[in-house]
Amino acid sequence: MRIIPAIDIIEGKCVRLTKGDYETKKIYNENPLEVAKMFEDSGIEYLHLVDLDGAKAKHIVNYKVLEQIASKTNLKIDFGGGLKANEDLHIAFNSGAKQITGGSIAVKDPEIFEGWINKYGAEKIILGADSNNGKVSISGWMEQSKEDVIPFIKSYQKKSIKYVICTDISKDGMLEGPSIDLYKQIISECSNSSSDQSIKLIASGGISSIDELPVLKEIGCEGVIIGKAIYENRISLFELEKFV
Repeated sequence: MRIIPAIDIIEGKCVRLTKGDYETKKIYNENPLEVAKMFEDSGIEYLHLVDLDGAKAKHIVNYKVLEQIASKTNLKIDFGGGLKANEDLHIAFNSGAKQITGGSIAVKDPEIFEGWINKYGAEKIILGADSNNGKVSISGWMEQSKEDVIPFIKSYQKKSIKYVICTDISKDGMLEGPSIDLYKQIISECSNSSSDQSIKLIASGGISSIDELPVLKEIGCEGVIIGKAIYENRISLFELEKFV
C-alpha cells in the first residue's frame, strides 16, 4: 500500500482545513517545498498536492508550487484542485504532475473528463469521488451532487478509470479514524462490477494513527493519503519510514 502525504496549498502556503471548510484554515508551513523535502528524506515517494485556491477559483492557481516541488524533489505528485479545462491539465502536467485528480469535472462535465482519460490514459487520471453521506461532493466540497458514490465510481470503471481517491468528508481533518466500512463496501462492490477493471482505491480522511494503516492495507486499499495526522504529530515521519 502506497503512503501518500498531503500538502494543501492556499496562497502558496502549506495549510490544512477541517471538513473542507476554508474558515478553519491552519497554516503549518510557509514553504511547501521544505515540507515536501522532509517527506522525501523519510523515504516517501509520493505526494498528494491540492490547490485549494484553484478549487475555489475553478481553474489552476498554484502551479508554481507544483513546479518547484517537482523540479527540486523526486516525489511522484498527483495534483488536484480546480482542474476544469484542457488548459489546466496542460499546465499541471507541464509543471511536473505525474497524475491529476478530477472530481467536480467528472460530475459536471463527464465528456471533458472522459476525454482526459482517453487522451492521457488511465494511469495519469485519478477519479475524485469524495463522499458526504453517500453522495459525491463537488466544488471544493461546497456543493453536494445527486450522484451516489458507488454507482458513480462504477460508471467510470466502465470508462476504464483505474485510480479512485475517496475522502469521507465527515472524517476529514477530524483525526477520528478513516471510513473503513465505506472503503470495504467500495472495494467489494467495484470488484464485482461487470467491468474487468478492478479499481485502485486510495483512502483519504480521518487517519489518526499508524495502527490504522495495516487495517486499510488488509481491506485492499492501494494507497492512503495522510494529512493532519502528520502535521499534528499523531504519526511521525519515522513511523511512516518504517511502514514504507
